[in-house]
Amino acid sequence: METSAILSAPASVREDEYEDILALLMEHRTQGTYEETLLAREMAMACMGDNHLWQDMGLPDRQLLSDLIAENFHSLHVRNVGNMKWKKFFYKQLCEKMGVNACRSPSCSVCTDYGNCFGPESIGARPM
Repeated sequence: METSAILSAPASVREDEYEDILALLMEHRTQGTYEETLLAREMAMACMGDNHLWQDMGLPDRQLLSDLIAENFHSLHVRNVGNMKWKKFFYKQLCEKMGVNACRSPSCSVCTDYGNCFGPESIGARPM
């Protein structure tokens, strides 16, 4: 992962962000194993990067990331019913947990930023 992404924000903000993402992932571990904990830490750190999460993790494609999440953070995976990009989905989960509505529209299906949150594979299958 590129360290410039982590260094571009104040350390305390980035550390809080990392801790929030890590807590979210830890809460949704499938079996609570040590390996899932390590993966949660790696994913949380990769969320601090500037690219898609799968890229910041050094994975070959988004599908492999989705498979890892399905296996290791299943309850979180099933919540992503619209196939939102993972990094955006994690942050959306944090916002919802804090009662913050980050979307400017009443639902994703009518939001003008839909293309920024969902990949091309989701166009035409907008969530309601």
